[in-house]
Amino acid sequence: MTTTTQAPLRASHLAPDIHATVGTATGWSRRIWLLLVVLCGALFLDGLDVSMVGVALPSIGADLHMGQAQLQWIVSGYVLGYGGLLLLGGRASDLIGRRSVFLSALAVFGLASVATALVDVDLLIIALRFVKGVAAAFTVPAGLSIITTTFAEGPARNKALSIYTVCGASGFSLGLVFGGLLTELSWRATLLFPGPVALVLLAVGLKVVPRAAGQGFRLAHFDVLGALTSTGSLLVFVYAVVQAPQAGWGSGSTVGLLVAAAVLLAAFVAVERRHAHPLLRLGILRSVRLVHANLAGMAMFGGYVAFQFVVTLYLQDSLQWSPLAMALGFLPAGLIVVASATKMDKVLDRVPTPLMIAVGLAAFVIGYLLFLRVQPGMGYAAFLLPTIILLGVGFALCFPAVNSQATAGVDDDEQGLASGLVNTSIQLGGAVMLAVTTAILGSAGRPTAGALIPGMIPAVAVVSALTVTALVATIGVIVRRR
Repeated sequence: MTTTTQAPLRASHLAPDIHATVGTATGWSRRIWLLLVVLCGALFLDGLDVSMVGVALPSIGADLHMGQAQLQWIVSGYVLGYGGLLLLGGRASDLIGRRSVFLSALAVFGLASVATALVDVDLLIIALRFVKGVAAAFTVPAGLSIITTTFAEGPARNKALSIYTVCGASGFSLGLVFGGLLTELSWRATLLFPGPVALVLLAVGLKVVPRAAGQGFRLAHFDVLGALTSTGSLLVFVYAVVQAPQAGWGSGSTVGLLVAAAVLLAAFVAVERRHAHPLLRLGILRSVRLVHANLAGMAMFGGYVAFQFVVTLYLQDSLQWSPLAMALGFLPAGLIVVASATKMDKVLDRVPTPLMIAVGLAAFVIGYLLFLRVQPGMGYAAFLLPTIILLGVGFALCFPAVNSQATAGVDDDEQGLASGLVNTSIQLGGAVMLAVTTAILGSAGRPTAGALIPGMIPAVAVVSALTVTALVATIGVIVRRR
């Protein structure tokens, strides 16, 4: 094995023997593999935290007397903190240094996880979940940019990215399994579990995450106003959609909130156009491939999170499945994603990413449409297993393809921006679609044991329509390329 060593990173006794570029896809050193374990482990936890806690929502609701609208904020609080500040996290990793940002955020994530499991107040849990999401917003772009600046573009980077992104997808899919198993012990275990794991990764990361020369920065280099306006717009929009079923879609409060969200979004665009160091350099959006990857990731994850939320409530509240039974029901999807980890780099080498995204989205669409056949009394193999298998296939193909396409061809000094942007799109898709789904369910009435949840079929139909739209757009990109 040979490695190129142009522009070596500033090594120290904490992180020696790691060079700026790993040029081949074989024979990596033990230290390189440990670095991948730390980076992949952090991404795994970020994904795990979204879906694992989703399984525990019915138990949390029953124990803390929280309704559907409140429960969705336990997921949305994390996702909005995650997605809303990813661009700032990417900018910070480029300016302050990827190592410092990654390790500091990983420490906050671990400590917040432990704190969340110790409190009983719903608003405090939601606030701590938001803090965890903010921490994840800094670990993800820093971690991805460490990979893209450590491994040379081509087979080496494809292998590293495929392992990295499959670990992220595994976190989302296996989170359902972990969540079911841990909820059998206590819903608090689902909140606690990521904490100790994150702190172990932090201890290893202090030794293997490479140092790099910082650019030097001043406070003016950070577009704080851009971060506040973009995150504020999303928070206001999600709150408006969630409370609309109770207040009325045409009520003054709902309309006022939607207008406020639009004003904040317009303010964000204005800030980005004028700021000397914008959070989002709008020129990067001229890349059709980058924009397509971001929109495809938004639709993929938005549909998946919304579908998971609906099915979790249906299985546990209506069909009275135990968390363990639900975990086993979702297990095939996680196994498919994990099994793909060793092969996805070869697929990325040989198959164009738009084609992989198209096939993955098609698998999601077919899975959602098959679920629409659901009727009370149907067996697992008839109404859920085919959908679960197809979701696993869709995630295994889409997630690595989206991340690879979104960062390919981007200069090293904007890798943090590109990785932050694609992960922002993914998380915001989840937050918006979860809000829409909650609004549909909230407008349809209370669920009855043994029956379909009111509003469940329309909610899954909306998820299907969103994914079909993304699939058609992806086919258009493929046709345009040819």
